[in-house]
Amino acid sequence: MLLENIRELSAFSSDGKPFIYKNAHSVSLQFDNTAVQSEMYVTAPDALLLGYTVTMMGFLLFRQSPETIAMIGLGGGSLVKYCYRNLPQASIVVAENNPEIIALKDHFHIPDDDSRLQIRFQDGRDLVRHADGDYEILLVDGFDHTGQPPQLCSQAFYDDCYQALAPEGIMVVNLLGSRVDMTLYLDRIQRSFDGAVIAVDALESNNMIVFACKGQLLDTSDQAIMNRLKDLEPSHALMLRITAQNILRQRRNDKLIAALRLSAGQLRAG
Repeated sequence: MLLENIRELSAFSSDGKPFIYKNAHSVSLQFDNTAVQSEMYVTAPDALLLGYTVTMMGFLLFRQSPETIAMIGLGGGSLVKYCYRNLPQASIVVAENNPEIIALKDHFHIPDDDSRLQIRFQDGRDLVRHADGDYEILLVDGFDHTGQPPQLCSQAFYDDCYQALAPEGIMVVNLLGSRVDMTLYLDRIQRSFDGAVIAVDALESNNMIVFACKGQLLDTSDQAIMNRLKDLEPSHALMLRITAQNILRQRRNDKLIAALRLSAGQLRAG
């Protein structure tokens, strides 16, 4: 369904099926009249408009030129389009379990499948369950009209995500919900990835973006990350500097908390 004026949108009562709202400047994918799932500039369809998508691209600070990328959740295709256009060396597979979402992809200028891109009608849980070291980058951004589907935030799912990654692979998860739920999901990711995790607030939203690594890449030095940022800025129209600063700040905070916990434990033992 296509809605083209604010009066239609405010009066619309969704049954959980995706619909498109279009105005003079942008096209958005929504499940109801209150929350935007994806948004695209009419004049710049490949640009990243929503802050959480920019933050998720922070994986470039650790892996600048991945060759294999998997995505769970198609939505309006913002991340798919950006990676397809700006990471030409990468092959990309996308799992989307809602055929109605896939049917809307032409409205968002999502490229057709080719030798580099596959959009599959598939549950993301099955994508990672049947993979073994296949992907250097895994982007998890799967939502429906109720929020985060249970099968995409279970302990077994995150265990499978770890298994699906290549050595030094990075998973990036978009979390949105109650603070209690997000803390629970973050704890599960910590267990699956043996603590190799950094969680930061997304730009301009209430989302939390979690970076988890099958290896040591998240320990890349502060200076190396800032050097990569300088390399990326000329070729990527992204506000990655704020994401880089948030990652470095959170990493320092995590180290401080770990040190305080260790000190407290030693005091109790003494």
